[in-house]
Amino acid sequence: MSEFNLIAKYFTRNTKHTDLSVGDDAALIRVAQGQQLAISADMLVAGTHFFHDAPAYNIGWKSLAVNVSDMAAMGALPKWATLAIALPEVNETWLAEFCKGFFACAQAFDIDLIGGDTTKGPLTLSIQIMGEVPTGKAIQRSGAQIGDDIWVSGLIGSAALGLSHLQGKIALTEPTLSYCINVLNAPTPRVALGLALRGVANSCIDISDGLTADLSHILKASNLGAKLTLENINCDDYLRTHLNDSNIQQCILAGGDDYELLFTAPKLQRDCIHQLSSQLQLPLSLIGETTPQLDLIITHCQKILNITKKGFDHFG
Repeated sequence: MSEFNLIAKYFTRNTKHTDLSVGDDAALIRVAQGQQLAISADMLVAGTHFFHDAPAYNIGWKSLAVNVSDMAAMGALPKWATLAIALPEVNETWLAEFCKGFFACAQAFDIDLIGGDTTKGPLTLSIQIMGEVPTGKAIQRSGAQIGDDIWVSGLIGSAALGLSHLQGKIALTEPTLSYCINVLNAPTPRVALGLALRGVANSCIDISDGLTADLSHILKASNLGAKLTLENINCDDYLRTHLNDSNIQQCILAGGDDYELLFTAPKLQRDCIHQLSSQLQLPLSLIGETTPQLDLIITHCQKILNITKKGFDHFG
């Protein structure tokens, strides 16, 4: 199969938000009046971000979902994506399943695939995503204020726990195993929460590399420190019952792959955030507060933890 036939068969779909998409030298899009264009990109490499034998459907879903999560963290509405994919060979069975997962995610979040590239090489996926956010309303990492509450959505640590099982570091049993593997393979971007946090949150980031690592990005950008309480972080029952285990603490605090939203907000917004939690049927846990001191202190049962690894670092 030629490159252009491959693109036509697997990656050319009808679009809703685009004047001109796949099939020309460039796509043409129009940003609505009063909106800014939010743009982000992520690369996923076989053997680094996913196992070589991972189900193709899951790779397709996750490759787009992790980019959608970046839009959520900015309070942006995702609309367009490009995909550059390197394939070691043209395996049509694999491609069909990959596209099912990719376009299932695209349909779930109403995103147009508007272009990209294909080439032969080690399996690598590079996606650029674009969305709209009202001018001046994007939620930035640098907006945290002294004394802000620190919140996190969803359940933290399950994806890292699932990965630990696949790596042979821990042996999980059902139903915890299936739940953790599903969270790892098919994260749910919190777009609705991100949109609702405009004007509520002072800062926000999605958790990809680990809770403490990503919180550190907010703290550095805002020139602040923080105090966190481990037992206040919402997590699965298995993690909760093993909270004194240092390996479990690492999963929650530094494991990554959660793709939940970590955000800061003034204390006056607590009632509003509790209402959002109820409306979205999404746990939102208050886990700490920002401080003027530039260090990050994490306690468990009123004792300070020594977390040596904050999160994933490609070159660490």
